[in-house]
Amino acid sequence: MTTDARYPVGKFHKLESYTDATRSAAITAIAALPANLRKAVAGLTEAQLDTPYRDGGWSLRQVVHHLADSHANAYIRTRFTLTSVKPTIMPYPENVWAELFDAKSGPAEASLAILDGMHARWAMLLKSLNADAFARAFVHPEHGERTLDWMVEMYAWHSKHHAAHITELRKAKGW
Repeated sequence: MTTDARYPVGKFHKLESYTDATRSAAITAIAALPANLRKAVAGLTEAQLDTPYRDGGWSLRQVVHHLADSHANAYIRTRFTLTSVKPTIMPYPENVWAELFDAKSGPAEASLAILDGMHARWAMLLKSLNADAFARAFVHPEHGERTLDWMVEMYAWHSKHHAAHITELRKAKGW
């Protein structure tokens, strides 16, 4: 853990190479997110869910909804990457989405339920792939060409990153 509340597990760093072991670890982290996130928010009051994890940051509620939004996009991007030749994926304005009513005020359970089912399917799909499938590429308009290996590693980090926003705030506040 770091002392920078923005990056409680450190910043994402692209691996130099990917192996069956790195893929397996990343898939395990993705599969674990729903349970880890449920544990992270368990017992929090509505007021606590509306607390920003840092000054100027999203509320814990917005973090939960962001994870559902972001990971839904990643799951769909995974499917496009596996079924199209180097697709250009569509970015989304995450900060704008986080300000929509459902993200600011909706029950966290709605996004937790989305993550439960989606991550079960996503992990099942990822576990079925071989190294050639993970080497398939897509184009992100803001990041350029990336591989499925990169995406899976990045979303494993993303899962830990945002869950830690919640758990680190809970530690700091004694919740």
